Amino acid sequence: MLKLKAALMAIAGLLIGAVALTAQAGAQEIKQIKLTEPQVAGFVASQKDLAAIASKIQAAGEKPDAALQAELETIAKKHGFTTFSELDDVAANISIVMAGLDPQTGVFTDPIEALKKELDDVKADATIPDADKKQLVTELEDAIKTTPTLQNKENVDIVKAHRAEIEKSLQ
Repeated sequence: MLKLKAALMAIAGLLIGAVALTAQAGAQEIKQIKLTEPQVAGFVASQKDLAAIASKIQAAGEKPDAALQAELETIAKKHGFTTFSELDDVAANISIVMAGLDPQTGVFTDPIEALKKELDDVKADATIPDADKKQLVTELEDAIKTTPTLQNKENVDIVKAHRAEIEKSLQ
């Protein structure tokens, strides 16, 4: 039961992370695109450069200054993207798929369906303290409202093929 809770919390974290990407992009809806091999490879390769300036990105919040924006654009172009916005769209689309992949089996479940199941599981779990349960229910309900349904089903196969590389690059 403890493993199930940990897995559920990890899925919720990934889904909430995907939603956070949208919030960082000015609360705009995620632009869903059909991913390509070069885009996924560029995303993976860009993570080291982005990690090096993560504190700057975090400090800037939603409005990076001109210098930081130029740095982000340079990183994006270095890794095959025309703009940082394109890299950000690729990251969001990868996040949608990663959020729906079962950590053990790799089977994909649409993120909204996974969130609904998780919400039902949390509501039914009498071992979760009431305060924690209330917070989880609120977070899951918010995530259900804001999480997009996957439009490009072929993205699942491409992300699955690069899952290990993606996970490693994000560590």
